[in-house]
Amino acid sequence: MASLQCCHNPPAPNPAGGEGKVVDSFGGLKAYLAGSDESKAAVILTSNIFGFESPNLRKIADKIALSGYFVAVPDFLHGDPYTPENAERPLPVWIKITCTVRNQVERIINKRVKSVAKNDLPHKKGFEEAKPVIAALKEKGVSSVGAAGYCWGGVVVVELAKAHEIQAAVVLHPGPVTVDDIKEVKCPISILGAEIDHISPPELIKQFEQVLSANSGVAHFVKIFPGVAHGWSVRYSHDVDAVESAEEAMGDTIDWFNKNLK
Repeated sequence: MASLQCCHNPPAPNPAGGEGKVVDSFGGLKAYLAGSDESKAAVILTSNIFGFESPNLRKIADKIALSGYFVAVPDFLHGDPYTPENAERPLPVWIKITCTVRNQVERIINKRVKSVAKNDLPHKKGFEEAKPVIAALKEKGVSSVGAAGYCWGGVVVVELAKAHEIQAAVVLHPGPVTVDDIKEVKCPISILGAEIDHISPPELIKQFEQVLSANSGVAHFVKIFPGVAHGWSVRYSHDVDAVESAEEAMGDTIDWFNKNLK
């Protein structure tokens, strides 16, 4: 995941952005919420490494909410997103801190100190922390839950899709997802890839499609967007072509949820 493509065109965080509201705790996490409390279908958005205050991510949440969903954007990064301006924490250092230090501190608090394991990877942590969020949605009366994830967040969504935790998944320009991961997916999944992607290149996305096509029990939609690079759907610039591609991806995301959550 430590690719320069992850860092290109970083957003300027805006904690007050969006038409929804920020709450201190939703399923135990600070979160941005949008949409009607009466909705019976919900969508969780999992951010990339720049966190839940990214303006474009909140715009996406607001537009999905307008389609009749209650949308939750949890702060899975606990107020500590990647900050390109911090020269003391380049991306590899930030990843190491995110997946070890915080988890070790929590172990000490819980008197469960042990060596750092696979479950300490950031996406594994996000997967575990998403479960109480899903529970909170169901406590609200939500009957179906989908999730969409971007880069790092896409890996979290795949983990949820492998574990019967959600009813529909959308993964956009995913982080380090493997063919073996896709073989374990158990819910309808849409994978939206980029033509120019060093992390999940088109060749890998096509392998994902082949695996899903061989699994008749899992509905799927796979698309590779031409002329765009990793991160395009949420870290787009504001030129016409970039906005059009991002809006097309958002339309595909909403269509997938409409087919599988309502």
